[in-house]
Amino acid sequence: VQQLGTPLSNEEYQHFFRFFRDTRHASDACLFRLLYGCQNPLMQKLDKYENHGVIPEGPICSELPGTPLFPDFCAFSFYRCLRKRYFIKV
Repeated sequence: VQQLGTPLSNEEYQHFFRFFRDTRHASDACLFRLLYGCQNPLMQKLDKYENHGVIPEGPICSELPGTPLFPDFCAFSFYRCLRKRYFIKV
């Protein structure tokens, strides 16, 4: 059992992103996020699912060289969308 707020395991990410493997679907989800923001219930549902039921608060560490820290999960999600790096794990 994973702890609330922790990122998905590699296997869980594969399952979660199965729908988004088509870049078009991931791009559509990002467009929705850009239009409606992170507070939209659908975005919050996806963000919670991605983090075992809790959207992490506070600084978010990433595996990205040169950008290791984001102020919150919303900023991290927008970064992934803007850079079209949809499948980067925290």
